[in-house]
Amino acid sequence: MNILIIENEIPAADKIVKLLKKIDKSTTILGVIETVEEAINRFQEKPQPDLVLMDIQLDDGLCFEIFETIDVDIPIIFTTAYDEYTLKAFKVNSVDYLLKPIDEESLRSALAKYRKLYADKDPFKRDFKKLIQEFRSMYKSRFLIKIGDKYKSVPAGEIGHFHINERNVFLSDFHGKDYGIDYSLEQLQNILDPRKFFRINRECIVNIDSISLMYSYSSSRLQLTLKNMDKSDLFVVSRDKVADFKKWIDR
Repeated sequence: MNILIIENEIPAADKIVKLLKKIDKSTTILGVIETVEEAINRFQEKPQPDLVLMDIQLDDGLCFEIFETIDVDIPIIFTTAYDEYTLKAFKVNSVDYLLKPIDEESLRSALAKYRKLYADKDPFKRDFKKLIQEFRSMYKSRFLIKIGDKYKSVPAGEIGHFHINERNVFLSDFHGKDYGIDYSLEQLQNILDPRKFFRINRECIVNIDSISLMYSYSSSRLQLTLKNMDKSDLFVVSRDKVADFKKWIDR
């Protein structure tokens, strides 16, 4: 079992690691994270943990900011010195809520509860679920955007297009809002689902769900109208991509 620990107190984290290894020597600790920001970034990466042991009060805020920023569907065992967050915790994938200091008996009980709730004894179902998860993880599903001192997680399915403006790359959501990102269009082509996204020219990648109309344009090119975009904005499929674009849109 792969476990991620989110805990800002080093002695508490060390104790949890020792208890986990004592209870189950096969447990793999994927890491210890101390802040909300680190946790948000880690949940965007692979491999994903099977279970998370999470403190509530971290160095840069309450852990609930993580769930307000991104979708986390991994089971959580909360480990905290405070009991006033119990109700809120059980609204975000909580398996159990352990009060510090954590002892072996309570942790063992929480792990047993996790296994009972999430273990699948049918090997076919387990392998099929793993296959589906691996397929879904092939392409990037969300983009973490920093806005001042806040973070916003934008699902790939809600992005209308990506474009270059003054050598910087931006994503534009279905509400027409632009956000700068640290990716090139070449990198985006490799991490986006090609069934949903197509690079129409050197400066733009569009989401198939954002296309509302297509027109013939000069020199055998196509002009697109995208949802929630100014009609004066030009989205033109370059001549060398028209044939592939038609196959993509008509599959």
